[in-house]
Amino acid sequence: MSQCPQLLSFSTEELKSRVQFFLDMGMNDEDFGTMVFDYPQVLGYFSMEEMKQKVHYLMEFGSSYEDVGRLLAFRPELMRCSIEERWKPLVKYLYYLGVSKDGMRRILTIKPMVFFVDLESNIVPKVQFLRNIGVRETAIGNMLVKFPPLLTYSLYKKIQPVVIFLLAKAGVAKRDIGKAIALGPELLGCSIHHKLEVNVKYFLALGIPLRLLGEMVADFLMLLRYNTDILRLAEDYGSAFEGSHRVSKFGHFTKLLVYYCFLFTGSSGTDEEFDQRVQAVVERHRRFESGVIDNSSDSQTDGSIESDNGSSDSQCTVII
Repeated sequence: MSQCPQLLSFSTEELKSRVQFFLDMGMNDEDFGTMVFDYPQVLGYFSMEEMKQKVHYLMEFGSSYEDVGRLLAFRPELMRCSIEERWKPLVKYLYYLGVSKDGMRRILTIKPMVFFVDLESNIVPKVQFLRNIGVRETAIGNMLVKFPPLLTYSLYKKIQPVVIFLLAKAGVAKRDIGKAIALGPELLGCSIHHKLEVNVKYFLALGIPLRLLGEMVADFLMLLRYNTDILRLAEDYGSAFEGSHRVSKFGHFTKLLVYYCFLFTGSSGTDEEFDQRVQAVVERHRRFESGVIDNSSDSQTDGSIESDNGSSDSQCTVII
């Protein structure tokens, strides 16, 4: 009552109708009680007409009445945001970046805090930073839909330091950083000290040159997100192949080759297609060792990985 004294002015019938408004959205008593305890203003601060308008606006992205109910039970503070001053400018800007209605629903569901963030002072500078490091305009919207928490991270305390680390410590070339971030924006949420530094040190300890590690990371940024226990299992699995005739001729590169291929090759495709992928990695390493610059990786910078049938595939399978 101290947080929302307006409740004291309501009649019993008015209070019941407000409670029923939320229960009709599928909330159970426990969720409703928690919501009101955490943010009592949601029950008494706003007019019924204002609450209905905000619920219907959130439903415009394809969410059901019950979906919005679950969202409000989790983030009742959404009710305090202005449709005209906060939500509409944000939605218009995200549509401009290529985010669809389905994408907007995903952002709202996964990270509703995005709808609290100030557009001009917070989101626009992050988007400009992504452009500056080489992320293509057509890829930015896909990035935000793929990883909505990106929009809530601090640009100078979180996003920028990770990018600097990838360039300075992980060997990623400046020309590749935009493509790498577009393909794996989740890495921007990783701790530099507890995750990224640990994995980089692990790969360098295997004897992988920094430049080659940078190419590997640029192709598959998720490499730096694996737990080192999984990486060791993959390394041991690759060791089992060292004695085979097919791979032994590659000398010191054998373990790295098998390790690299088994991390990055999807589970689909024929044996012939797998062989082709292995040979492609071998050829790329040969060109790297001979000092020939390989620009083939620059052809995929739109934030998605094209599969053999032309469809977009952002999933990579680790085969162990």
